[in-house]
Amino acid sequence: MSDELDGKHGVQSLEVGMSILRAMVTGKRSMMLKDIAQAADMPPSKAHRYLVSLIRSGLVEQDRLTSRYDLGPFALNLGLVALDRVDRIRLGLSAISELRDLTNETVALAVWSDRGPVIVRWERPRRPITVNVLTGTSLSLLSSAAGRVFAAWLPEPQTEALLRAEIESGRVSAGITTLDDARRLLADVRAQGVAVISSGYFARGVEAAAAPVFNFKNEINMSIALVGVEGTLDLRPQSPVLLALKDACDALSRRLGATAIPGVEPGGHAA
Repeated sequence: MSDELDGKHGVQSLEVGMSILRAMVTGKRSMMLKDIAQAADMPPSKAHRYLVSLIRSGLVEQDRLTSRYDLGPFALNLGLVALDRVDRIRLGLSAISELRDLTNETVALAVWSDRGPVIVRWERPRRPITVNVLTGTSLSLLSSAAGRVFAAWLPEPQTEALLRAEIESGRVSAGITTLDDARRLLADVRAQGVAVISSGYFARGVEAAAAPVFNFKNEINMSIALVGVEGTLDLRPQSPVLLALKDACDALSRRLGATAIPGVEPGGHAA
């Protein structure tokens, strides 16, 4: 019988390979072939064939001196990415809850997806008139505060196609008609360390401010946004609400391992 059973039953060879990886993870150390085979409950010859493929994929590596097998660089990278994603969302949810309590404003957490920025959670303030933010909402790069933050700190090749599409659609803020106009806007966002939209927001009657959150690679990882009814947020430079937003994002960045936060000196003070 073929090792591979496609369709609704999945791919059996992949499941066998994963059983070997699980055995190696459970072993908690580098292992000899016979020990891996025993832990995975298969003949050593079969385990060896799969290990060869796992080595080629970077999921496993073999020490030539001891012949022991261990998890490879790609497996370690997968673990770091998974840890980063789990921790960042958990810490992000805690950060927006605390910022909501501090400012009594609607606070949203956005992450990057292949469709652009997406709201993954929001916290409602304790006041009668609020702005509701729908979880799963895709945000404009140029007409939302969080979108501007991602566009300002992501590499342009990653955002250029989306930026061009928004500009060509005409659904952007007044004065933005070319990619160079967008670049100047985003350069100002980087200089300020925060994106503020008091008019021209993609949702009528709404204003917002957003700041970036960086990870251990000092790359933008998330954005936190304050959202309110137009005219209700104090969006002046250095206003208490903007300082609270920046402080929350800077603190979360440090918890995620960032060491170079724009606008903040190495000692942790605002520049």
